[in-house]
Amino acid sequence: MNLIGIGDDYYQDRDEYFPGGNALNVAVLARRYGGGRAGYIGIVGNDHAAAHVLESLRLEGVETTRVRQAVGPNGMAVVSLDAGGDRIFVRSNKGGVQSGLKLHLGPQDLEYLRGFDLIHTSVYSHLEAELPQLHALGRLSFDFSTRRDPGYLAQVCPHLDFAFFSGSGLGDLEVAGLIDEVHRLGCPTVGVTRGGEGAIFSHRGELYRQGVKPTRVVDTLGAGDSFIAGFLVAFGGGRPLPEALDYAADCAAKTCEYYGAFGYPHPHREAQEAAPGAR
Repeated sequence: MNLIGIGDDYYQDRDEYFPGGNALNVAVLARRYGGGRAGYIGIVGNDHAAAHVLESLRLEGVETTRVRQAVGPNGMAVVSLDAGGDRIFVRSNKGGVQSGLKLHLGPQDLEYLRGFDLIHTSVYSHLEAELPQLHALGRLSFDFSTRRDPGYLAQVCPHLDFAFFSGSGLGDLEVAGLIDEVHRLGCPTVGVTRGGEGAIFSHRGELYRQGVKPTRVVDTLGAGDSFIAGFLVAFGGGRPLPEALDYAADCAAKTCEYYGAFGYPHPHREAQEAAPGAR
């Protein structure tokens, strides 16, 4: 299965930053998990952080031919970790150069996207207006994070094949109600991850539960994206849904054992300096 991510770390207590972002993480991790061809479309800056992101993608074999590069700092979130390895968002630079720009998909982008079996994007990519034409190209996956207000669900869900939500703190009845609503709006596969409580998925109304796997928790950042990538690769590759969920849980557990969503630490002191030769 070929997957492309469209859209969107730095650890305060380690003085390092790591490449990240939901769409980017899912593309990289899908490639690692044997998903075949992988690509990423997004906007990056021209500082050392942006150069490091692009180099990390190159080393992972993720295509970046349609990435836009603009003058300014790359988006960055400052993240700290508590004693259990759970992330605490401290502050951000409001998306850096991306805050003043919007990703528009032109004819060349759409033609490029036809070469992928599945497109993944998220609430952070601000591509809601593009979803109908993206869905026309093939299967579409979307990470809502914690956003689930009715108006937004009605806008997005009719165009999706896969919908993912972060539901820590939601009870079983709340999860069931959310899943029913997303199905009613037209999305056949819905997943709600709940941290240490595992995940609840539904495919065309049939519910599945998946527990967490034992692991040595160093950092939970990226575990949810890892779960999504593992699930999409396995289920999209034809494995039965229970097997796909079990594989996704294994992937998430392994991600918790190292810093960053997929590694590649870099000293923060250079992050916001313009990279040599950057345009």
